[in-house]
Amino acid sequence: MTTTNATDRFTELPDDQTIADTVVALEEHGFSVEVVDDLDAARETVLARIPEGSSVMTNPSVTLQETGIRGAIDDGGPYDSARNKLNELDFATQLQEMKKIGGQPDFSLGSVHAITREGALFIASASGSQLASYAWGATNVILVVGAQKLVSTAEAARERIFEYSLPLEDARAYAAYGQNSFVGKILETTRSSRTASTSSSSGRWSGSDRGKHLELFRASLKA
Repeated sequence: MTTTNATDRFTELPDDQTIADTVVALEEHGFSVEVVDDLDAARETVLARIPEGSSVMTNPSVTLQETGIRGAIDDGGPYDSARNKLNELDFATQLQEMKKIGGQPDFSLGSVHAITREGALFIASASGSQLASYAWGATNVILVVGAQKLVSTAEAARERIFEYSLPLEDARAYAAYGQNSFVGKILETTRSSRTASTSSSSGRWSGSDRGKHLELFRASLKA
């Protein structure tokens, strides 16, 4: 498959029925889902779910960057930024402390590389540093996802990772750090282990509303 064909295949927005079917599958598997129209709406609804003062980890994600969510959390917002705390620590001597801060926040934010029509989430990583918080460590997980990441099957999800997402990340990593990227680990989540709830009338999570939430927006990003 050429790069052009892969780009077309994995950036095309699905029709409304595909989105609706995927939302039903996700909700049946214990995830709460909200569909919004654009990046600004995604940012506003995500931030409305996070009480001020919460510890929040912004995991590596082009989607968080492009929606402005990362900036709202880490650049002086009314939150306890786990990312900023990590940047103050020394990787060589304080790695275990870094794992605790990044892996056990009140809210872990990020995205996915693909979602299947049956409601399975696929997240690839080189080191796996963000995967522990998604799978177990964080009290709440909010994943912000462009509708172009919806695929038909698990096989298509893996194809999207290796044929589309990895080349993009490899180019970004080489430009930023002078080194290539790779897929070291893939987290496949087929069900939320904790009951997730929709937002309350105030748009915020109450203390008992623990689980995984997906914010799905009807726009395509190069991610």
